[in-house]
Amino acid sequence: MLALCTGLLEPTTALASEGAEGVTAVASRVSKDYVRAKLPDGSFEYEAYAFGNGGDSGGPVRDDSIDKLGFLDIARILAQPLAQQRYVCAKSPEQTRLLIMVYWGTTSAPEPVSTSDAYLNYQIAMGEYKQLLAEKDFADADAILSAGLQTLKMENSRRAQIDYKNANLLGYNSPDGTALIGTAEGNQLEFTALRHSRNDLVPEIETSRYFVVLLAYDFQLMWKQKKHKLLWETRFSINQPRNDFGKALPAMAHFASRYFGQGSEGLVRQFIREGHVDVGKPTLIELLEGSGK
Repeated sequence: MLALCTGLLEPTTALASEGAEGVTAVASRVSKDYVRAKLPDGSFEYEAYAFGNGGDSGGPVRDDSIDKLGFLDIARILAQPLAQQRYVCAKSPEQTRLLIMVYWGTTSAPEPVSTSDAYLNYQIAMGEYKQLLAEKDFADADAILSAGLQTLKMENSRRAQIDYKNANLLGYNSPDGTALIGTAEGNQLEFTALRHSRNDLVPEIETSRYFVVLLAYDFQLMWKQKKHKLLWETRFSINQPRNDFGKALPAMAHFASRYFGQGSEGLVRQFIREGHVDVGKPTLIELLEGSGK
């Protein structure tokens, strides 16, 4: 579904949003073909966009704070921070430069290591291994240890796959650089002075996170020639525990908005304390028919 705004936002009308707390992370990149025109005072010219419904990716458990929100609810919240960066809701297909696809959801985090079945089985195997060593049953001890290590290796591999998927989705693994999360290269950093740069990120990835992904396409090219050309993308997220998605989204989007249409040069993280954020109340939305889907 595509959506087109019927009017500009009313910037003086505020809607209070409270309750966001935790690390908000943003990763944004821009196509070399995307250049924003500037006015004589150095500010960007206004660009018109239409929203596209990318869909709700859901989450592993029921969460009313995100499940109850639909595409139009999220579009209303995103419209204000977009307007702050001089992106305005289009009034007609002819004037629309960008189609901004909106995706949102909650990541599925791996089970904590200390409570995983593989770790518990390994602990049991280690106990049996020590007992067999004490009894000088070395052959059985080696077999028990080997089985325990193999189970642990399989669990670590599964965990790495989940971490890698989430890191790519959230922008923690830069597509333009070395992937630190869920890769052999990243694991090697554990033995170097750079290990802290990775170890700070892993706990965030291994906690479920609310996320939004904005993919901005060339609308005219898509509408007229049915070709998809991605001009910019921004991915932003915050930890699910201690947060309500509907309350956290305005703060997340406000922080991320400075990178809409601009590259972040990697992952940018900021700790947000519980507080107060004002967002404008937009007037949305009529469906844009016949514009290509």
